[in-house]
Order: sequence, then C-alpha cells, then structure tokens
Amino acid sequence: MAIDLESLRTEILTHLDTSGTNVFHAEHRVLDPLNRIYWDVDGHPDYRLFLAVAQKAGAKLIHFYHQTLSAAQIDNALDELEDSDFTREEKRHYESRLRQLREFEGFTCSVELSFCLDTRVYIFELHTEWYESLTHILAELDAAQEDEEDDDAELGGYFSNN
Repeated sequence: MAIDLESLRTEILTHLDTSGTNVFHAEHRVLDPLNRIYWDVDGHPDYRLFLAVAQKAGAKLIHFYHQTLSAAQIDNALDELEDSDFTREEKRHYESRLRQLREFEGFTCSVELSFCLDTRVYIFELHTEWYESLTHILAELDAAQEDEEDDDAELGGYFSNN
C-alpha cells in the first residue's frame, strides 16, 4: 500500500463529483459486525468497481470517510502506554514504534466508501501498512487494559480500601 492515500482520496472525490453520485461525508462506519460486508480490496482494489456495484444495486447515497494521522493519536497512545502494566522492555519497544509513526503525521492513512442496502452496509476500505501498525499497537494496549480490569474484578470486593 502507498505511504499516503491522499492522491487516491482526491481521485475518488473527483470521480464521485464528476459521476453525479450523492456523497455523504461521514464518520467512520462503526456498526454491528454482522451487518457489515467488506469489499475484497486485495483481489479487486479498484474503487470504481465497488461504486459500479453500488450503482447497479440501487444505492442512492455513498458514504465517504477518510482519516489523516494526527499527533494527538500518537500522543494518546503514548499516554496509554505510560499508564500500562507492560514491562520496561515492552514499553520501550512500543514507544519506539509509535515515535517512528510521527513521520506520517498529516498523511492520509485510511479511505472508506460505503453504502447501505436493506439491513447491510457494504464497505470499501483501504489503509496504509503504517496505519495497520498503529491499530495493532492500540489493540494491544486495549487488550492490556482489559486484562487489568479483569484482574481487578477478580478481587470481588473482598478487600477494603480503609
């Protein structure tokens, strides 16, 4: 995947505008996973094929979303990392990876097209490899926090804070 999806984002918006497609500039589609159907971008990476299917299926509105990597995303991840129970070595490893991602601040990291049909949401989504690295780190931080919460819940209230 390209380092920056900005040129593709611009190309998609130009295509949508010239084709007369109704575009809704949306937030990321966070929905029930049972109702999401993802386009095979590895086998069919051309967004125009996805849009042609949407048109033939009768979609009246295409949802468009893109994300740019911000310093705040990396700073928040570093804050979570600092508060985590990872070992010192693990923290150094993740901190190094997060600091390396700073070189991509301001770059487009994700582009998403989607449309609704009946009760399903059909999604075309592309993201950069370096963004996948960030989401992997965030998932590991979330999993570590969940483990901490589970450990706290196991105490079952038997200990007093007094």
